[in-house]
Amino acid sequence: MYRNQPIPLISIQENSHAAIYLHIPFCKQACHYCAFHFSTNLKLKSLVITSMLKEIKLRQNDLQGMPITSIYFGGGTPSLLSLPEIDQLLNQLVLYFPIAPSAEVTLEANPDDITLEKLQGWHHMGINRLSIGIQSFNDTVLRYMNRAHTGAMAQRSIAWARAAGFNNLNIDLMYGLSVTTTQDWSADLRQVLLLEPEHISAYCLTIKPKTVLGYWHQKGIMVEADETLTVEQFEWTVETLCKQGYLHYEISNFCKPERYSRHNTNYWKSGPYIGIGPGAHSYNRLQRQSNIDHNALYVKAIEYGKLPYTEEILTIANHVNEYIMTNIRTCWGCDFDWIYKKYAIDLMYIQKDYLKKIILRGLGYMNDHTLYLTNSGKLLADQIASDLFVED
Repeated sequence: MYRNQPIPLISIQENSHAAIYLHIPFCKQACHYCAFHFSTNLKLKSLVITSMLKEIKLRQNDLQGMPITSIYFGGGTPSLLSLPEIDQLLNQLVLYFPIAPSAEVTLEANPDDITLEKLQGWHHMGINRLSIGIQSFNDTVLRYMNRAHTGAMAQRSIAWARAAGFNNLNIDLMYGLSVTTTQDWSADLRQVLLLEPEHISAYCLTIKPKTVLGYWHQKGIMVEADETLTVEQFEWTVETLCKQGYLHYEISNFCKPERYSRHNTNYWKSGPYIGIGPGAHSYNRLQRQSNIDHNALYVKAIEYGKLPYTEEILTIANHVNEYIMTNIRTCWGCDFDWIYKKYAIDLMYIQKDYLKKIILRGLGYMNDHTLYLTNSGKLLADQIASDLFVED
């Protein structure tokens, strides 16, 4: 559905700040596991960037003047953009939104795109955090994923980022592939620790439809990794990184003290944000909005001054369930007292038998009114969250 004007936000009490996400829907080549919206055809790149500049202006009132404490360039591959294109987007944000002086400004980058010139330009224009999609240092694994870089390029990109002045780096890694062993994964962990990033995102592969791996799986060309293997690799990840001083603050995320991702934490804490670009999502505590994930139709709508999104009005049950789903994955836990005070739903009483079961099985523990999952429980986080969901 198309709307001429953004929907106004309700008054927000919990957070006095917000975030902005910019989706860059272009990639050099398609990774075999990726299900995000992107195109390897770059013909519309300039038009999409121009449309994103217009969308920023159209949405200038969406966040009611709240200071922006996080800006995130995601995708797709934001590092494909030229320095002037990124600078244009940042300047447009500064023009139409109150960007906090201490805002975290993250750019996702692939090692094969990274040059010293780009790094120096990003740093100069205000990018202060890089999220580098390494996935593995093993060239065989990288070819299996259809990544465009090598292990040597990955290591070089980190060295160059440090030389350019970046002191806040995230490295993305992926485990749970049927073609890798725990020894392979251990080698990746040892290598990433030598690079001493401030943040590590370690994701377990999920085979999704409409991806190459999804097609291979459907046709029987490949099989999913054995569950015992993925559990072993998860447990080894937690043990290894925590021993080296990283905080396990979300199931897939580890950081050095105070170096958590401000942007993702805003998502997990149900903070408001707007998404700019085709396929981007927004949330204002009343509803979610999803921009159309079609580059040409996005450009056409913006040309007419319209915002091409669908919307979902959130019910109380939606709010509660999303809070459970996100917070149960974090070190902050799921606070049932907060749910009761805000929504008058007493899950401590409603789910008392289930909570006892979780605790007896060693999957979680209670501290006051907050449920925290153990490492064993984190492996079942989605199921536990689903079991705790409320109905409308």
